[in-house]
Amino acid sequence: MSDDDASSADDKDQILVGISFEDAFRAREFMSAAGRLASKEQLVLLDAVLIVKDEDGRTTVAETKDPQAGPSALSGAMWAGLFGLVLGGPVGWVAGVAVGAGAGVAAAKVIDLGISDEWVAWFRDAVKPLSATVALLVVDLDEDALLEEARRFTGSHLVYANLDQGMIDRLAEALGDTSGPDV
Repeated sequence: MSDDDASSADDKDQILVGISFEDAFRAREFMSAAGRLASKEQLVLLDAVLIVKDEDGRTTVAETKDPQAGPSALSGAMWAGLFGLVLGGPVGWVAGVAVGAGAGVAAAKVIDLGISDEWVAWFRDAVKPLSATVALLVVDLDEDALLEEARRFTGSHLVYANLDQGMIDRLAEALGDTSGPDV
């Protein structure tokens, strides 16, 4: 993936940062820290993705922006079922529920908000077994605030960042990561 894929900016450059942690609990703590930075207006958080890989190599992905298939199917079924009930009675309701659920699942697979599916797949491949990676997509980043927060997470690994090389080095150092990012 090129940096241009991660930072297609409309008005502001988007920054994509991925940090790997020894476990999902530490990763969730970092996601909370990113939320705190957003609440203090030290960054604007566009999306956050948590990728966890178990010992067998199976990954689970939790995205904050992209719609998930289950809730989308339920919402689609409810609205289409209601519309079908009004227009066609009980038979219309059954047809509406079926069509709406299918449309909701399809929409969840097509809609891609925040971090692109290609980047999520890249991070999914980059996560080592028995670890978790957090990918953040942000704008208006207060770099000093991020560095201060990163110092609380020593022992973590910077997987990717589309920042300038000086900031990448400072972030890796704040994390205690001597190897630096994978790309």
